Amino acid sequence: MSLPAPSSKAQIILAAERLFARHGIEGVSLRQIGAEAGNGNKSAVQYHFGTKDSLLQAIFEYRLPGLYERRRILVAQHRPHDLRAWVLCYVLPILEQGEQKGSHYLTFVNMLRHHGRRDVFERLSDEFRASTREFYEQVAALLPDIPEPLRAHRISQAVAFGVDSASNREHAQVVGYPVLPFAVHVADLLDGLVGFLQAPASPVARAVLDEASEGDGPPLL
Repeated sequence: MSLPAPSSKAQIILAAERLFARHGIEGVSLRQIGAEAGNGNKSAVQYHFGTKDSLLQAIFEYRLPGLYERRRILVAQHRPHDLRAWVLCYVLPILEQGEQKGSHYLTFVNMLRHHGRRDVFERLSDEFRASTREFYEQVAALLPDIPEPLRAHRISQAVAFGVDSASNREHAQVVGYPVLPFAVHVADLLDGLVGFLQAPASPVARAVLDEASEGDGPPLL
């Protein structure tokens, strides 16, 4: 049985995701998004979403419930208690999203990050940010030997690298570049992320952290 066609609003959201991922936010007009969505009404995008920023928010609201539900299921299945299990539960839904046919979501997210659009992420509701907050708290508790703020910075960098990796793979598949088998990619990425998170803070890192804490170095995050 074939799946029902997306609604006109969903078609606009998917078209916007695709065009933003390819051309950036400033490189795409609402009229172009409407045409990409196959909508003959030139004002349809503005009618449904009002502004470009509202449309950016709608893309997240369209994608995030499925990602967070998948993460909830994985946590219930694996009952994670070690670092690798928590990283798996957080990262796997992101990687799986990139495997969906026609997905441009991760490339879109990466584009926002690299263009400094933190405001879009900051407007997400607490419900949408809850699983990320839980991941940070659980992973931080498993890294007691890494001093703050190195620990928080390291977790943030691991998440960013996971998104980068998923985005690169998603884009490679869109343009037809060869990629590793999915299971191999997941296992290798988890190895890298866990190793990065667990690496001891070196004497050099601790020394410059102490200097920064005393006001002799760059400001702490």
